[in-house]
This record gives sequence, structure tokens and C-alpha cells, in this order.
Amino acid sequence: MTERSDFSQILASTLQDLRTNGIADGEAMTLIGSLAADIADRLKVSSWSAAKARIDRQLHDQLLKSFQDQGNALHKAGNRKQAYAVQALAVSLVARTQTETPGVREGEHLLDALLDRAVEVYRHSRPTH
Repeated sequence: MTERSDFSQILASTLQDLRTNGIADGEAMTLIGSLAADIADRLKVSSWSAAKARIDRQLHDQLLKSFQDQGNALHKAGNRKQAYAVQALAVSLVARTQTETPGVREGEHLLDALLDRAVEVYRHSRPTH
């Protein structure tokens, strides 16, 4: 199996899990929405999809490194839902670089739609000061 087909399986698995388990877990979706919104806010855009479109190669590599480090530390500390949030965004970010692989472009759009929705819900539910 190639690295690209392995990624296709990771993307499909992530998307399936989000659709069956993630959306039913309000805490996990809030964490995903919060993390994605934070990145979008730093890039002065309103959605995860728009943020991804603005991410250049240097920032892409920095985010992936940060996601890897954070995800591993969170998982090791037993913070599984936070690690899940980091993983969802990392998979979406990597998907952008794998769109020539059959099915990845469609999977990326579906995943990003779920992540954008998590951002919307998070922004509407967070307390305003």
C-alpha cells in the first residue's frame, strides 16, 4: 500500500468517525470549532476553509509540526478529545496536499464542511464579553 492510499484511508476513517461519533459529542465538536476558529481568527477569516486557503507552505509546515507535537502530548496526557480535535484539523490540512489521489478532494470538501460547521456552532455558542 502506498503512502497516498494510506492517507486516503486515514481521511475516510476520520470523516466517518466525525460523522458517526464526533457530531454527537458536543465537547469534541466545541474543541474542534474552538481550535479551527482560533486559526481562522489569526488569519483574519471567518472559516476553517478560508483559513486553509490562506495558509502558505511555511505556515502549513509549522501548523503540521505543532499539530503533531500537541496531538502527541495531549494523547499521552490522556486528553483524548483535545487530541481528536487536533487530529481532525491535521487530516484536513494534509488533505489539501493530496488532492490528486482519487477520492481525497471529495473527502476534503466533506471534512472541511464539518469543520466549518463546528466553527459556526462554536462562534454562536461562546460567551461574549
